[in-house]
Amino acid sequence: MSSIILEAKSLTKEYKQTLALDHINLQIKKGKIYGFIGQNGAGKTTFLRLVTGLAFPTSGTLSLWGNSGTEELQKQRKRIGSMIETPALFPSMTAYQNMEVQRIQRGIPDKSVIKRTLDMVGLQDTGKKSVRNFSLGMRQRLGIAIALLNTPELLILDEPINGLDPAGIVEIRNLLKILNKEYGMTILVSSHILEELYQTASEFILIDHGKIIEEISDYELNERCKRHIAIKTTDVQKTVLVLEENLHTDNFKLMPDGIIRLYDYLNDLETVASALAESHILVTGLSVSGDTLEDYFLSKIGASCIIQI
Repeated sequence: MSSIILEAKSLTKEYKQTLALDHINLQIKKGKIYGFIGQNGAGKTTFLRLVTGLAFPTSGTLSLWGNSGTEELQKQRKRIGSMIETPALFPSMTAYQNMEVQRIQRGIPDKSVIKRTLDMVGLQDTGKKSVRNFSLGMRQRLGIAIALLNTPELLILDEPINGLDPAGIVEIRNLLKILNKEYGMTILVSSHILEELYQTASEFILIDHGKIIEEISDYELNERCKRHIAIKTTDVQKTVLVLEENLHTDNFKLMPDGIIRLYDYLNDLETVASALAESHILVTGLSVSGDTLEDYFLSKIGASCIIQI
């Protein structure tokens, strides 16, 4: 059985001659948390609206669980839970009452799903407290609870931590991890706040001006940003021997461009330089390198991107 939940092929959306999405090609696979990153107006929300059926593509194809076409997509969307932008809540009602309204509107027959879902998001003890007296974090959790009413296989959240204080951000972060690990839910969450997505997501999708710039895993991101000594010489094999035999380290990586990344001796560049010189190796480059996460994303998306870290 295919692990691909969502697939976009050359997906394009145009608004009044403005290209909001430009031939997007993308796959979302089961069991992961995807961080959808880009500046405001990059195309994140437009893409999520297409996936959830709130908008329709100008061209290209979208498939969910291997199914495409208008009728099939509508059937498959029943397996998705989403919170796009601000959740619509009734402030005079309790959390339970808000959930009951949503349950009836969506034709979900089992009332027990309300308590179960409120338990999942940590709102089981709010009792008769009306939503108008909820903190912003509690309101966001209630919005997520509404998205979870149909026990979705794919949860889509658009900027769920916007406007939250640090405590509220931690609440949402922990909730997403629980939903993913304990309930096996695949999650696609969009944000322009890199720091929080970095602590939550296992995969990252970078979008800018309606185009996918890069797809990268958390492991790959760590590797690319990891601080190291970049060594460039005229004799790569001899340099490797010096590192292993003279400096007694195998904590390095030979890159395709011939540069060696040494992850030891970061504070002792002179020792590395001396060892290479003593072995009569011509060094053409030797420096401590490695991007901060902010530098890396800004270099990919552009300096105008509003990313906090």
